[in-house]
Amino acid sequence: MPKLWNETIEAHRHAVREAILETTWGLATEHGLMSVTMTQIAEKAGIGRATLYKYFPDVESILAAHHERHVTSHLEHLAELRDRPGDPGERLEAVLERYALISRYRGRHGTEELAALLHRGEHVAHAQQQLINLFRDLLTEAAATGDVRDDAAPDELASYCLHALSAASTLPSEDAVRRLVAVTLAGLRPSR
Repeated sequence: MPKLWNETIEAHRHAVREAILETTWGLATEHGLMSVTMTQIAEKAGIGRATLYKYFPDVESILAAHHERHVTSHLEHLAELRDRPGDPGERLEAVLERYALISRYRGRHGTEELAALLHRGEHVAHAQQQLINLFRDLLTEAAATGDVRDDAAPDELASYCLHALSAASTLPSEDAVRRLVAVTLAGLRPSR
């Protein structure tokens, strides 16, 4: 088969998958998880039900795939912030602020029903470990330059950051999120 043909087929499959993911998420957030059917998804995405079932077996698997893609995107963005050149303390602040804003956004979108479905499973545990590792690596680097306390293990400090910043999901504004980040950073600073 010609290369162009393979690329065209792959692009089509990707577009169909994206349409399914976005359509399902929209329906679930608008109408609730329990009211979404595979027939609705197929109709709204403009594909046949048989085609939909070639991609996903049920609504829950579609939503899980959407969530996994979303989490991966966030982790990639946080890694880009971590890997920028410059002062480790400034990069740490940028990563913590972005994570807190992500947490706030997550708390504002979707229903509790969706959150309960999506925040379980192996991909969530794996993503949380990746996040802890990302924080740990940056905290280790910042401790070496004196920007972060060195009397606690970087893994402990990473866990502290993760749990402290999860409170952002309930905060009313981005200014409140930035204050939370400032308080979290104050807990990381070496005692003088």
